[in-house]
Amino acid sequence: MISITEWQKIGVGITGFGVFFIFFGILLYFDSVLLAFGNLLFLTGLSLIIGLRRTFSFFFQRHKLKGTSFFLGGVAIVLLRWPLLGMLLEAYGFVSLFKSFFPVAFGFLGSASNISFLSTLSQKLQGSSSMV
Repeated sequence: MISITEWQKIGVGITGFGVFFIFFGILLYFDSVLLAFGNLLFLTGLSLIIGLRRTFSFFFQRHKLKGTSFFLGGVAIVLLRWPLLGMLLEAYGFVSLFKSFFPVAFGFLGSASNISFLSTLSQKLQGSSSMV
């Protein structure tokens, strides 16, 4: 059984609040204060969940520097009160950072629930990611 520390439990809560504030900021027509607060909470919670060293090693891997620069640049742009441009940059950076994780997640969802669309999408994504 995996033991979860108190800091990780707090990190999950902070990350959840961060995601809530980001979605709420988007619903309120890209409110820059809510988006900035959500970004800060999300990054703080992520650091508490996996630790500072793992967070830095994840974001600053050589092959993920482009995604990291777009994601953190988007966070900075949101903090400078340009929310629409910042969220677009963050979205591109997020997809770029986690593009190797998406086929695994879709494959799990496709096999777990036997949804043919997800398994077909997973096979297409796995085929395209192996060519890169």
